[in-house]
Amino acid sequence: MNNKELALIYVWDAYCGWCYGFSKSLKVFHEKHPELPLTVLSGGLFVGERKQPIGSYTHIPEANKRISQLTGAEFGASYQSLLKEGTFILDSEAAAIGFSALRSFAPERSLNLASSMQRAFYYEGKSLSDPTTYREIAIAHNLDPEAVVARFADVATIKDAQADFMKVQQLGIHSYPTLLLQRGNEYIGLGGGIMTAEKMEDRLNRVIS
Repeated sequence: MNNKELALIYVWDAYCGWCYGFSKSLKVFHEKHPELPLTVLSGGLFVGERKQPIGSYTHIPEANKRISQLTGAEFGASYQSLLKEGTFILDSEAAAIGFSALRSFAPERSLNLASSMQRAFYYEGKSLSDPTTYREIAIAHNLDPEAVVARFADVATIKDAQADFMKVQQLGIHSYPTLLLQRGNEYIGLGGGIMTAEKMEDRLNRVIS
């Protein structure tokens, strides 16, 4: 099988702190492999009964400390205020809809758009349920802000986000972040969590050699 038949699938959630920490390593790795098409799928971490105030998840402050120590990710003062106050609702479906709206205008920049969403939340303390957040991200990425906001409210976008959740379930992925290498009908784990770009590179080389 030649390398033209290889592709990457990244499963993330906008409200996943480990995904925020992993994003820098993933960007470095992806920039080294422009030949590998990348699909970014929203996983749906806080949906249904798990859509709760951030204060309900008492492990988060300690997890954030570990993420910072292990990945160097910075959690901004505005986010820390949200965390301390505790009532902010973690709604992964709204975030997945927002991501779908952005992605529809620039699918080739999906990873950068995902990264901007996580910075908006984890550094700037902005809600990923708020259309204004997507307007700002759209402007930063030279996308049409009004078109993005209109897409955010479109039924087709909701269906697209739900299709992401279904694809992730079909892949059997239950933890985020997860980077997969697709080789034909085979899906091989390449990394996630605290894996460095170098370790992902080693894993890729082992798989394809």
